[in-house]
Amino acid sequence: MSLPYFLVINCILVAITLKKLSLIWLFLLLLLAACHDKAAKQPVDQWADYRKAYSLLSKNDDSAFYYFNRAATNTNDKQQIASAYQSMAFIQTNAGDNYGAQESLTLSLKALDEHKAGDRDYLARDYNGLGMSYSSLDEYEQALIYYRLAFHFANDSTLKANVLNNEGNAYKDLKNYPAALTSFAAAIRLTNDHSVTYARVLTNQAIARWLADQHYNAAPDLLRSLAIRLEKKDVAGENSSYAHLAQYYMTSQPDSAIRYAQKMLSVVGKLRNGDDQLDALGKLILLTPTGEAKSYFKRYQQVEDSIETKRNAAKNQFAVIRYNVAKEKAENLLLQRKSTERRYQLLVVLSLAALVVAVTIWWYRRRRQRLQQEAEKEIRESRLQLSQKVHDQVANGIYSIMSEVEHSQELDKTTLIDKLDSVYEVSRNIAHDEPGADDDFTKRINSLLNAFKRPAIRLAVSGNEPELWQLVSKDVKQQLELVLQELMVNMSKHSQATLAHISFVMEQDYLKIECRDNGVGMTNPDKSGKGLKNTVSRIKRLNGSVTFETQAATGFGIFIHLPLALS
Repeated sequence: MSLPYFLVINCILVAITLKKLSLIWLFLLLLLAACHDKAAKQPVDQWADYRKAYSLLSKNDDSAFYYFNRAATNTNDKQQIASAYQSMAFIQTNAGDNYGAQESLTLSLKALDEHKAGDRDYLARDYNGLGMSYSSLDEYEQALIYYRLAFHFANDSTLKANVLNNEGNAYKDLKNYPAALTSFAAAIRLTNDHSVTYARVLTNQAIARWLADQHYNAAPDLLRSLAIRLEKKDVAGENSSYAHLAQYYMTSQPDSAIRYAQKMLSVVGKLRNGDDQLDALGKLILLTPTGEAKSYFKRYQQVEDSIETKRNAAKNQFAVIRYNVAKEKAENLLLQRKSTERRYQLLVVLSLAALVVAVTIWWYRRRRQRLQQEAEKEIRESRLQLSQKVHDQVANGIYSIMSEVEHSQELDKTTLIDKLDSVYEVSRNIAHDEPGADDDFTKRINSLLNAFKRPAIRLAVSGNEPELWQLVSKDVKQQLELVLQELMVNMSKHSQATLAHISFVMEQDYLKIECRDNGVGMTNPDKSGKGLKNTVSRIKRLNGSVTFETQAATGFGIFIHLPLALS
């Protein structure tokens, strides 16, 4: 056939997309004309390209993708086409191109017949791959639909176990733990209790049980799974075990969590999996002291940038490879039809142009969708920042004035008006996104703290001297003012304290702030309100640290340790 089928089909799809009926009729006529030509001779070895692609699978993904694409394009063997597209989808998934993988798996499905017994396992693998791609995109409900189809067509017990394991993971991510445990139990029954598949399912089952019941001891099953994977030299499974053990011990035994996260980081390089490397680094950032965490964070950023660059390049490269294979086939067909070269030259050019248009439309839609998502994210972040500013600067300021009005015996009307005017100015600055004034900071702190004085609370302040604040940058002072205001509001509202002390001490390039009271404190600092969470977030953005101390005998204490940029 002189005109490649896949080019004509792409042109028809483009014509349908553009809603041009005349173009559809034109390409159908071209297809009928092409079918009257004698079929091209089949190569002697129809599996040559496929075998070459398979040999390159662990060495060069681009070359393997190229030959799989050639194998899928140049053969009439339906199962070879299906298998080639499955392998292409595997390469695309590893490169982070989930949408491209879905396209390849859909092409694989088109080559199969669900009524043929020999096609059932191919169908099961396609649907399982589609389920995994949707899981990677966090579309778990859609993934479950494909996992059920995969299980329906699967004949092999190991494949069925893998499908049930993936189904269990989707339910686990949906937090439907009873359904997840049902799927994992069914998968366990289909496996040998010393196989790699058994270890995989056992790990996921243990984590699901632990997530459903935080008192469940998942360690024995996790360690048993790790032992099997080490024995089988399953590097990917070993990496997974370390990740889950680090997750399990993160709260109860941080030292163990750090050790497993470091082991995960040491083996992840063998897998060429950037996401797992980011996972390991993320755990170490959360678990290690500030000094070590900084180095891990720097490495995290480098890996993240590298992954993004590689994935973008891979997506473009896969499109280029498909284009080149299509072009190569078109040129070979033209060489075989030298006598009709002029007659069909225009048709090939039109077909290639249609393919380019199809790829361009696809790229444009993807780009538009990405830009829309980025715009929506920016709007959400802007709203969150505005909400935080209103809470920290306006709401807490009004509460400060209310507290002073309620508890001050002698309230000067002029002072009250000045303070209300200050809150108005803050509101106006937020509306116009303008910074606040940087006046005498010592007076501002004294004014802020005095607003919370009342007969029932004795408040002492030390270290609030002009010389101290001269060394502090304007941005740090602005953030600290909001932090102190938040702490005073929390003390006034919740602490039930009668004595409080706030001290400011400068040690070299570090500012230490200690806030103590004899109140009730917090039973669980990790479950503090939005205000204290904002306080912690502000200090961390300034590369500082916050420590909470609650004791029945001494009350509640907050310790802030902040590195400063010298003016």
